[in-house]
Amino acid sequence: MTAPADPLGPHRGEGHRVRPTGGQTRALPLESPADMSERLPLTYHAAHTVSTSRHEIVRVLDGQDDRLLVIAGPCSVHDRAAALDYAARLRAAAAGLTEDLLVVMRVYGEKPRTCLGWPGLVGDPGLDGGADVGRGLAEARSLMLDIAESGLPVGCEWVNPLAPAYLGDVVSWGSVGARTAASQVHRDMASGLPMPIGVKNTVDGSAQIAVDAIRAAAAPHAYLGASADGPVSVLRTSGNPHCHLVLRGGADGPNYGAAHVRRAGRALADAGLPVRIVVDASHGNSGKRHERQPAVAEDLAVRIADGDTALRGVLLESFLVPGRQDRSPTKPLVHGQSITDSCIGWDTTADLLRELAGAARARRAGSLPRARNGAADADADAEWASAALGSAQLMERR
Repeated sequence: MTAPADPLGPHRGEGHRVRPTGGQTRALPLESPADMSERLPLTYHAAHTVSTSRHEIVRVLDGQDDRLLVIAGPCSVHDRAAALDYAARLRAAAAGLTEDLLVVMRVYGEKPRTCLGWPGLVGDPGLDGGADVGRGLAEARSLMLDIAESGLPVGCEWVNPLAPAYLGDVVSWGSVGARTAASQVHRDMASGLPMPIGVKNTVDGSAQIAVDAIRAAAAPHAYLGASADGPVSVLRTSGNPHCHLVLRGGADGPNYGAAHVRRAGRALADAGLPVRIVVDASHGNSGKRHERQPAVAEDLAVRIADGDTALRGVLLESFLVPGRQDRSPTKPLVHGQSITDSCIGWDTTADLLRELAGAARARRAGSLPRARNGAADADADAEWASAALGSAQLMERR
């Protein structure tokens, strides 16, 4: 009697390849995070900057430190010399404002793209499409180390979930961007990162998705990632209690106004979260026009001086030279001008830092009550303040 044919065929138990019908991937070797950290180690002074500033940022966000958090710097870093030039100026300016401001430099090495475009220093350090990610990670780490070594804290947006294994120990403040706030992988990642994380509202302007992300990131998770030695591992996280909301405007317009902040505060309180809000003066809040950023920052400064305690920080897209430039094979790049979103220049930045410092100082001193727009505005403020107080008490009980 003939045995029935094996439905899996004569090669059962042997490995098989499926013919590709879509895209294909080619794996290239990459230095492990541990090896790169050994080659580009965190120095004593850089480690002190990172550790101290992380704790100070948490205290500012929680209202235990009445200074204002200001994260300022270029939309993206593309040139080491220009970034260090900017860092030196920012550090000098911050040194005279330490009583009122906690200043962090934006050192964004990764750029999420709506469609196509330059992916940032990590993905294309040569600005030539070469995609030398190993070199990009090393250049980004080296730059961040030098800035932190100088005493200036570093902030960045986390785009690739593997990047923190290479850069995370040098970063004092991180963000999850508008395009990734709804991503489960980025929520998982944020839940295990050892620094405060700002979560931006989505590109369409929705703050609720960011609120949901903050709740999710506060809980423990497990996901696939890279260990320090390099192999793919299961990463188990503790949950990050220091995630907070960043309002950056959206397709439906800006959301930095007092009413927007009140609504965002209520959404956080309703979710049982502390009311900690940072406002991005660029992106949708300025229509991506750098010349509008000062007006946004000045409006925020008035409200901060007037006693608004929900506003814990401000983001500025700023570089040495105002505006932006396109890369060209026929002419050199302008030193200190953005090649992605347009930025305010250094002189405007210095003026805004002083103005924001004055606002924080006035808030501390207790300014005169602000003029109100009627009983409805007063009732809305009272409702929001009550919700914020309730959420703070809830978090204490937890």
